[in-house]
Amino acid sequence: MSQFSYKAVSDTGETLQGQMEAASVEEVIGRLQDQGHTPLEARPADGAASGSGLAALFKRGPFTGDQLAQFTHQLATLLGAGQPLDRALTILLELPDGEPAKKLIERVRDRVRGGTTLSSALDEEHGVFPKLYVSLVRAGEAGGSLEGTLRRLADYLERSQALRGSIVNALIYPAFLMVGVFGSLILLLAYVVPQFVPIFQDMQVPIPWITQAVLALGNVLQAWWWLIAVLAIGGILGWRARLRDPQARLAWHTRLLGLRVVGPLVLKVETARIARTLGTLLKNGVPLLSSLTIARQVTGNLALDAALASAHEQVKGGAGLGFALGQARLFPRLALQMVQVGEEAGQLDGMLLKVADTFELESRRTIDRLLAALVPTLTIVMTVLVGVIMAAILLPLLTLTSSIQ
Repeated sequence: MSQFSYKAVSDTGETLQGQMEAASVEEVIGRLQDQGHTPLEARPADGAASGSGLAALFKRGPFTGDQLAQFTHQLATLLGAGQPLDRALTILLELPDGEPAKKLIERVRDRVRGGTTLSSALDEEHGVFPKLYVSLVRAGEAGGSLEGTLRRLADYLERSQALRGSIVNALIYPAFLMVGVFGSLILLLAYVVPQFVPIFQDMQVPIPWITQAVLALGNVLQAWWWLIAVLAIGGILGWRARLRDPQARLAWHTRLLGLRVVGPLVLKVETARIARTLGTLLKNGVPLLSSLTIARQVTGNLALDAALASAHEQVKGGAGLGFALGQARLFPRLALQMVQVGEEAGQLDGMLLKVADTFELESRRTIDRLLAALVPTLTIVMTVLVGVIMAAILLPLLTLTSSIQ
């Protein structure tokens, strides 16, 4: 008998953590399920921290987000075609391009052939498959609908990757433009402008204040660039260290949601992610309280996480989900109204998925509008700054020319 650490969600939605003496991980999971809990994680107690440290930070997983969605969709298709689970995994073994992915699927297949459930085999990969993924697969196995669960899970992953990809793609051009803007300005101020200092010193003409300011800024960048870099890096590291404090991070995340431009976009993206997670879990038969606990794992905003925790307690006390979420005064009113309609119609899972579709579309529209405004703004700012620098250089030369004439 060995000691195992576990993490599960009770039937009341509470997160349970502890250790259990058992012969295998499967026995731990079986005991938790017999007690009415939804297992999230089970692993040997002495190997709980094996994935920590700098090596885990820089280690690349065998699956990217797109590859995981593709693997899930293909597995669901093969199971729908009547293939046994181990045979389906054997077929999928030949599809990935990378050797790490093939070895991962081979390990999962060998565990399944040895009598392990698919969810336990995935969980033994220690973090390769998200907890939400493993929890949904386990719920599908318990309900006898693994194929349908995998199809909904593949749809969830594909939509999540599409939303993330649209955000990243929309920000690529502004990011390059900003690098070009600041790179050009630093080059002008630190290298080009100081070349005119000897010329202006030899001039016997008044130097305009704008030229003096630009020359001073250029001299500072040229002489103290290393100190500016050190201060910038130190500021970033200090800010990250401060955000490790839960209270400071909660305050920052709350303030982030209140920002005029960024806040509404972050809220729409997070609302879509939470709604799709809850809808997918409910469609797979996971109780609402357990779904709320699991959904907290998908949001990176502590303010929304706290709102979900508060909603969990209110739902546990008999309140409706829409009412409970509305008490936090963070989620969009449209989302709350749609959730309340879904509760009254007895179709909460389907309505949550519609909420996700609605706010994913709103997120893309907001990103497009911000992008349409950001690019011209950056172009105008760059033009104005370069014009100021060129005016600062040319004004003394024009004054000198007038004096000579």
